[in-house]
Amino acid sequence: MKIGVLGCAGRMGRSVMAEVLADGHCDLIGGSVRSDSPALGHDLGSLAGLAGIGIAATDDVRSVIDRADVVVEFTTPEASLAHAALSAQAGTAHVLGATGLDDAAHAALRDLSARTPLLWAANMSQGVNLLLSAVEQVARALAPDLFDIEVVEMHHRDKVDAPSGTALALGEAAARGRAVALPEAARLSREGLTGARPHGEIGFATLRGGDVVGEHVVIFAGKGERIELGHRATDRRIFARGAVRAATWLAGRPPGLYDMLDVLGMRDTRRSG
Repeated sequence: MKIGVLGCAGRMGRSVMAEVLADGHCDLIGGSVRSDSPALGHDLGSLAGLAGIGIAATDDVRSVIDRADVVVEFTTPEASLAHAALSAQAGTAHVLGATGLDDAAHAALRDLSARTPLLWAANMSQGVNLLLSAVEQVARALAPDLFDIEVVEMHHRDKVDAPSGTALALGEAAARGRAVALPEAARLSREGLTGARPHGEIGFATLRGGDVVGEHVVIFAGKGERIELGHRATDRRIFARGAVRAATWLAGRPPGLYDMLDVLGMRDTRRSG
């Protein structure tokens, strides 16, 4: 299977390339960077921290997409959408790990997925995606007037968005379980005299500091008992491994919008249209 990596000089791009090169069933056929990147022209193997492979990083995104069976990307929302449009034109499967996508971006991905298989996940960790499923099931089982839901997350000091995309995805899972829309139930922060906590609210707490890779806990707090479901990442390579697993699963699938629950076999039908 031929895999290309877009944004290959980024922290995740380098990790994905290392995982592809370690996988005996995949071939790394190219990697793209911005035209102003100091990594332009560098060997992809060297960028991945391994021996050179004789393929240089290019700023020609289309050439990577055209030669690949599937491309993997961890870049900005804007770049991801532009690149997904190129993949749709070429009919190349595309795995996106961008966070911070708004409703318009999700709608654009749904439209593009009518022409090629696209997989988007706020978090490529297999464990986090199992957690998403568990949170939805628990939220469905517990009455909102008896159990309050809080999503607590912590990341390294350099993370620029808050709450994290994974925290919001966990909130979405809880909201689905309760059959409500997250924007109507979410409380993203609290300060001052906020009054009593209303029933059904889904709260978020954001922590930043040090070099924390990613920690997420969903708390279901009732009277006399509390359920806590969580995930702690200690190595960023788990996200790269999940992305490569997603890529090998996605290539050759029919057009549609997929996520990691599809990859893990936890959804009977795909999200499309």
